[in-house]
Amino acid sequence: MTEVASPATTLLRMSGIEKSFLGVRVLHGVDLDLRAGEVHALIGENGAGKSTLMKILAGVYQADGGTVQLDGVDVRFEHPLLAQQAGVSTVFQEFNLLPERTVAENVFLGREPRRNRLVDAGRMNAETATLLADLGLTWLTPETRVRSLSVAGQQIVEIVKALSYDARIISMDEPTAALADEEVELLYRLIVRLKERGVAILYVSHRLKEIFDLSDRVTILKDGALVDTAATAEITSDELVRKMVGRPISSFFPDKLPGTEAGDVRLEIQGGGNEQLDGIDLRVRGGEIVALAGLQGSGRTEIAHALFGVDRFTRGTVRLDGRPLTARTPRQAVRAGLALVTEDRKGEGLVLNQSIAANARLVLDAVLPRRASQSTRRIPGILSSLELVSQGSGQEVRFLSGGNQQKVVLAKWLATEPKVIVLDEPTRGIDVGAKERVYTLMRELSAQGVAILMISSELPEVLGMADRIVVLRDGRVAGELPGGPGGADEESVMALATGHDVEEEQR
Repeated sequence: MTEVASPATTLLRMSGIEKSFLGVRVLHGVDLDLRAGEVHALIGENGAGKSTLMKILAGVYQADGGTVQLDGVDVRFEHPLLAQQAGVSTVFQEFNLLPERTVAENVFLGREPRRNRLVDAGRMNAETATLLADLGLTWLTPETRVRSLSVAGQQIVEIVKALSYDARIISMDEPTAALADEEVELLYRLIVRLKERGVAILYVSHRLKEIFDLSDRVTILKDGALVDTAATAEITSDELVRKMVGRPISSFFPDKLPGTEAGDVRLEIQGGGNEQLDGIDLRVRGGEIVALAGLQGSGRTEIAHALFGVDRFTRGTVRLDGRPLTARTPRQAVRAGLALVTEDRKGEGLVLNQSIAANARLVLDAVLPRRASQSTRRIPGILSSLELVSQGSGQEVRFLSGGNQQKVVLAKWLATEPKVIVLDEPTRGIDVGAKERVYTLMRELSAQGVAILMISSELPEVLGMADRIVVLRDGRVAGELPGGPGGADEESVMALATGHDVEEEQR
């Protein structure tokens, strides 16, 4: 691998970048510079221009105006391959990997080393092994089939592929959107190694925690224009959000609608258990939002799956509106009045190459065909109330932003008129504006008497939206805390989640 520039050296400078599509200007003279050995976060709402700027840097789009300088020399990448050859690589959300091939074959795909006109597999594996060793990835081998890797592992293969081009600049687009917590930690460690090597990383994410955990500087875009570039250590999360949307974080958690009160118990679990869970006691009333909090693997998603008949409870009882519920399959759960918004909207919630209309009808057509024709009439109104931004109901959902894809998932379930809705990481990977719309929807559903069980890894979201917080640890209920104003704080939730008594330690 070639030597990288020393820390603090400006590797790339984008100045006055302009871009229009069909006469609509989407970038208005944006400036951005990247330094060796830094993580530079790029944030903004959907439509702010982040993806367009990344694609200009990657050679997918060409700017209509402005300049790009690499090492002080003007460059123009008219093709992604030219950007890669110059040491600028991009890891997009959608991976470009062949699952049936090995790590080495994917890293050198299309440019395999050859000997006597045949692929030199030995050299290819050796060079891949060197790349892996340089990054401390001792658990990954060149011969590993990509299909056997987790999402995080596949993402690492994409990063290794980028480094095989001697990348000095790597752009990452929402790299943790589909990762579990322990996988996020793996990515964190890899990014630290890349920084140590002097690689500049342009990091796009909607997750503010990652911005503050990883980045050295942050650039904020709004409506295609540069708002500010600042040292991350010198700005607060409230200031970041205010610069993005003009309001602080606290304003995104709406108050309960007038007249919203907890009613009768709609969902009740008594002594629920299976191979992952034990002794789960839980009640959710109509008009109430109950949050499940806890660390990754604590049993939060497992409860959702058990309720929905995916990995059902093998002991204990579940009641819906006072009647026993024995959902052995998701189909039975839906017919009983349950809805489950899964955390993986692309893999489990949507058919990406189908239209918005087809996706919004998925559950009705598959599970409730007798109600489908009548309920389908409600879908346009549901999508409108969710403030979906699209080119029409015929647009394929793969072309929507993450926030708008999540709105289609919600519409799919709202069309079934559920009694209880389980929201598993409902705002993961979407911008703050889309989050606000999800929170408002939750308040509206509560006012209508729907019982909401919310699973979230974002403690501000849990504290800002939940009436009660049930904390899980090791598949059991560790305790319950009050939500809302004057309720629990982050420390008390984490104390239960980890079994760590903060007050005892202070004494």
